[in-house]
Amino acid sequence: MSAPHDVAILGGGIAATLLARQLRKRIPEARIVLFENGAGRRGGKPEPKVGESTVEIASHYLLSRQQLSGYLYEHHLPKNGLRFFFDTPGRDTPLTEMSEIGTINLPFHQAFQLDRARMEPDLLEMCRAEGIDVRLGATVKGVALSDTDAPHRVTVTAAGADAVFDARWVVDATGRRGLLAHQEGLRRPEPDHQIGSVWGRFEGVTDIDQLGDEAFRARVRHTTRGLSTVHFLHPGYWVWVIRLRGGLTSIGVVGTPTRDAKLRTADGFRAFLDEHAALRTLLADAKAVDHGSMARIAYGTEKFLSPQRWGMIGEAATATDPFYSPGLDFVALENDFLTDLVARDLGGEEASSWAESLALYDRFLEFRHQAVMRLYRGLYPIFGSYDLMRLKWDFDIASYHNLWVSPYLQGLHLDAAWLKRQLRLEGFVLQAMDHFAALFRRVEEKLRDDDAYYQKNRGVFSYGLENIPFLPEIGTPRSQRTTLKQAQETFNIVRRDALRLLDDPAAEEPWSLQSFATRPLA
Repeated sequence: MSAPHDVAILGGGIAATLLARQLRKRIPEARIVLFENGAGRRGGKPEPKVGESTVEIASHYLLSRQQLSGYLYEHHLPKNGLRFFFDTPGRDTPLTEMSEIGTINLPFHQAFQLDRARMEPDLLEMCRAEGIDVRLGATVKGVALSDTDAPHRVTVTAAGADAVFDARWVVDATGRRGLLAHQEGLRRPEPDHQIGSVWGRFEGVTDIDQLGDEAFRARVRHTTRGLSTVHFLHPGYWVWVIRLRGGLTSIGVVGTPTRDAKLRTADGFRAFLDEHAALRTLLADAKAVDHGSMARIAYGTEKFLSPQRWGMIGEAATATDPFYSPGLDFVALENDFLTDLVARDLGGEEASSWAESLALYDRFLEFRHQAVMRLYRGLYPIFGSYDLMRLKWDFDIASYHNLWVSPYLQGLHLDAAWLKRQLRLEGFVLQAMDHFAALFRRVEEKLRDDDAYYQKNRGVFSYGLENIPFLPEIGTPRSQRTTLKQAQETFNIVRRDALRLLDDPAAEEPWSLQSFATRPLA
């Protein structure tokens, strides 16, 4: 048996390696061991992983906590925001004639498209160079969790032999395997959002920036569409197109069609993509490099963090939906929380003190999970309509930056007083989100009844920030009063535009913020 470690991290993917590096920076003297079984390798090289697109919280975490700015710009690609394209029922609209929501310039806040097959081994090597005990080829067989101040015991198999490691803290980063979640009975199924995904990486994909005429390129002021996370939206599903450095492009479909087993084959996937005129154009000269699928994506957990000095991060804890790329946002929060707790514990702080923070962190992570799931449950049928997704865009993007990004950039999520205020608002936020989801479904019903679901899916362009002018303020000191005032303004804009589509004369009547949680919106 080895000498006790301070932290044992189970897994060697992106969540695990980022936590190990963050702990090393915050607690240089800590003894950290990381176990990576190498199962995600093919021919000695890492297998490709999806989850390449980052958004603002994750990107800020990579730049500020991890100090990876130079590495990201040199080895990966900057992201030019989200971009949505809309089709007509026959799925035969040329890409250049589709309605579009997307940026006209590189965003104010940086984000990136990550080549995970490159980044994860690079992070492992960074961990080695920083003195972290990295054990490759080590499979964790089980963990005996301690319910006292004694260390936890981790049993590992490597090179055909078992070894036992003691550690004060254990962090599960085993991905969807969820070693601790299954061992402790914590995995919570998601019964109401049962969507899957099929994906692959391709070489030779047509450069979207070379398509179309001068007018098509000029309407985005000649910024690059190819560096956006591109979404092709249809009722019940969407297709991502993400360019990676080195010539590969990640393409995947998410939604209800993936229930068809044929689609989850490589040939079935390509045939499905070719049913869409715009995708067929992009893939005309493309060759598939690899292929993967997942029958069901989403699940929750009964607990993220335990006062018995263990936690779960990344997909070992929960998974939601890849539409807005929230996975690394959760990793950022989880790693920040765990680093704070471990540092305080190893620094000698009384357990009763840091355990109070742990309870707040755990509740906040569950709040965030529930909020994210409300962006998707029952709403995939609206995805194919420009009118509907313009409403959802304004609600989702504005609320994300106002309610979640801004406080994260200021580090408020580590402040107990701020967390308590947020948790007092939990019921209001979730109820308001439920009411907006019901409103979006009501508008969808009206548009379908009027045969108007696709009425603006051709020839319309929006740069997406007409109703979100406050982005440059995000990350600067803002009072809660300012945040709530902005939420009220956003909510009223979205409600107004939705009611106009419903021909409701109440559209121009502004509401108080409280009304959005206490009254149906239509």
